[in-house]
Amino acid sequence: MPYDNISIVYMGTPEFAVPPLQALANAGYDVKAVVTVADKPSGRGRKLQPSAVKKASLDLGIPVLQPSSLKDEGFLEELDALQADLFVVVAFRMLPKEVWGKPRLGTFNLHGSLLPQLRGAAPIHWAVINGLKETGLTTFLIDEQIDTGNILLQEKLTIPPHWTTGTLHDALLPVGAQLVVDTVNGLIEGSLSPQSQNDEDASHAPKLTKDNTRLDFMLTPASLVQLIKGLSPFPSAYYGEFKFLDAAMCEKQNSSVDPILRVRNKQLYLDYMLGSIEITQIKAAGKRAMSSSDYINGLNCAQIPLKKPV
Repeated sequence: MPYDNISIVYMGTPEFAVPPLQALANAGYDVKAVVTVADKPSGRGRKLQPSAVKKASLDLGIPVLQPSSLKDEGFLEELDALQADLFVVVAFRMLPKEVWGKPRLGTFNLHGSLLPQLRGAAPIHWAVINGLKETGLTTFLIDEQIDTGNILLQEKLTIPPHWTTGTLHDALLPVGAQLVVDTVNGLIEGSLSPQSQNDEDASHAPKLTKDNTRLDFMLTPASLVQLIKGLSPFPSAYYGEFKFLDAAMCEKQNSSVDPILRVRNKQLYLDYMLGSIEITQIKAAGKRAMSSSDYINGLNCAQIPLKKPV
């Protein structure tokens, strides 16, 4: 049971950070405030839209802070006034020591991997891109470096071979919510023994960019399938005018010097110099995302060369 005199400040932004916030509130914890990013313009009308965490916070009746800078004196004074015992961070940004050093019980982060594996900005994506059979979540105490602090709790999760990053993300949501509550309980009770990370076992999950999300035809077919799955549904693997949302291995290989989409037996294949993969979901420029069968139904040709991105 939560302690009545324990208060929390929660920091997060995307949908991934919503279930842990809701779980803390449902567990009866006193979440004094939520810190999130400023509202951002979105959609055709470019109207300002709140983050997923802000929407959830307002639904829960929790005050929201949206500082332009985490080192802003006014913001730091607001944090001091809250007198929170613990800061909880889920999918936010790197905190300065002026922030994470404030609460007496410390500041912990929920990370989307089994640290020290996949330190960095996109651990869920890279778990799938790298073809890992297992990943999980870690709570750890924040320190001066990124994702290097002492581990509090971890929970493992198996990755079935057909999963995309979207599937894995959704499967991790309830796991993360429970892990955050268990970590808060453990810190309050003093039952956790923080464990240092072994840097020799570390791997990295760099930020996704235009370069590392473009199809790489130096990869084997198996690795190319994992790249597509690992970038689905967002930001999506791309090449030329297409985004590739899902793919599968195929038995028959039909290599091509230049990459080309080909229809064979009412199925869509991507042939390139190292072999072939089956494309099962695709999005052409200016079109909606669709299954390969729907895309094939709208074609008037059996093959489409892939134009090299500019």
